[in-house]
Amino acid sequence: MSKIIVVDPFDYVVVGGTGDLARRKLFPALFHRELDGQLPDQARIIGVARSELSDAEFVTQVEAALREFVPEKDLDADTLKRFLGRFAYMPNNAFTVDGYRALKDKLDEHPDRVRVIYLATPPSLFGPISAFLAEVGLNGPKDRLVLEKPLGHDLPSSQEINAAVAEAFDESQVYRIDHYLGKESVQNLMALRFGNVLFESIWSKAVVDHVQITVAEDIGAGDRATYYSKSGALRDMVQNHLAQLLCLTAMEAPASMDADSVRDEKLKVLRALRPFSAEDFQLNVIRGQYQAGSVDGEAVPGYADELGEPTRTETYVALKTFVDNWRWAGVPFYLRTGKRLPIRSSEIVVHFKAIPHSIFRPVTTDEVVPNRLVIRLQPDEGVSLRLMTKDPGPGGMRLRAASLDLSFKDEFELERFPDAYERLLLDVVRGNRTLFMRRDELEAAWAWMTPVLDHWTETEKGTEPYAAGSWGPDAAAEMMRRDGRSWHEDMK
Repeated sequence: MSKIIVVDPFDYVVVGGTGDLARRKLFPALFHRELDGQLPDQARIIGVARSELSDAEFVTQVEAALREFVPEKDLDADTLKRFLGRFAYMPNNAFTVDGYRALKDKLDEHPDRVRVIYLATPPSLFGPISAFLAEVGLNGPKDRLVLEKPLGHDLPSSQEINAAVAEAFDESQVYRIDHYLGKESVQNLMALRFGNVLFESIWSKAVVDHVQITVAEDIGAGDRATYYSKSGALRDMVQNHLAQLLCLTAMEAPASMDADSVRDEKLKVLRALRPFSAEDFQLNVIRGQYQAGSVDGEAVPGYADELGEPTRTETYVALKTFVDNWRWAGVPFYLRTGKRLPIRSSEIVVHFKAIPHSIFRPVTTDEVVPNRLVIRLQPDEGVSLRLMTKDPGPGGMRLRAASLDLSFKDEFELERFPDAYERLLLDVVRGNRTLFMRRDELEAAWAWMTPVLDHWTETEKGTEPYAAGSWGPDAAAEMMRRDGRSWHEDMK
């Protein structure tokens, strides 16, 4: 088990403290850090929102959220009482400066503490709120600003938000969250690559045939259908989560685990991504939307039915891209994500090249299939290496594929994996920016994706239908077949 290190005293301000993100993710994450003994006695959590609530009323809301989103077995009575005792509430209209002056007065009760201000608000408010915080002096050396995605809907809007925040806060004070980077299994990708000479020595075009990155969800848009109609899978998942997984898979070894060293290498990958051509838009960028179908034997509606009107918003994206540098030249990276797929699964699959010559023919044997390294991000986090081995028993040299499996949960005897937010929220307190996106990194990702969005808008490109419970549009499988490949779930 990892050693629990108590962080320095802090004040955590959540602007949007009565919202869904705070209830579902932020407060449960902080509670689990309380449960593990990582929060210092002096730490305070301050909710800020428009509602006129007393401290007691706000605490009641927080407790209700914890009882809904934290497993009952974790709700130790003493821990819950101690945690709820940290909370305070300050009503504030986000469009006026007065409430921020009152917030400054409250935080100045302990001027030596680290002060984290988490903007769990719409991105349109990031600039105005940052300006108010700077006006009242809440942008000093101990003040840290956390921004939730989405940071814009394309490159120009992202640049506008970043520029507004930069007028009030230095880049070193800004923490842009991508919760995928906080996942334990994503961190293990770094350990796998750079802590083991075995893999790093074969991690290139010389041995790798192609790479697949999948983030599949079995749920639909549901009550987020309206929000999702303004986002879609490309903005919601590809531009941030999948792009970050691609960076971690393809990046060169940083000089150290220093934040800027890591982010410099990721930026190089983003800048090396090949721009999409007119042919790519037709053949190698697939845009889909789920229709009515069946998941686990239960009939479910299509996305347009959930939204209540026809829409071109995509719930599925698959694409092929290339990292044009010496390590990866010519190696395709296939990315896909979608809702209402058969299972919930996130994985990176590194497909190695076939052996140049089989010495086992004409012995009766299964086909000698290329090796595959499967890095499972969720669920059942772990690593699996698919190898050819001899089938036990007499009768000649019969080969078959088998897996060497490492389950992190079993290996480390973990009852639960800490949620990504648990790591990220306290990394802000520590001042560790390694797992947060830098401005130039974010804008490079948008520069890669915005031409796709523009193409869809200019051509009024529709979506390919796929049945809920399937693996997506036929066009995605056809994209792989043209290259003589198939998606991972279609392989033995």
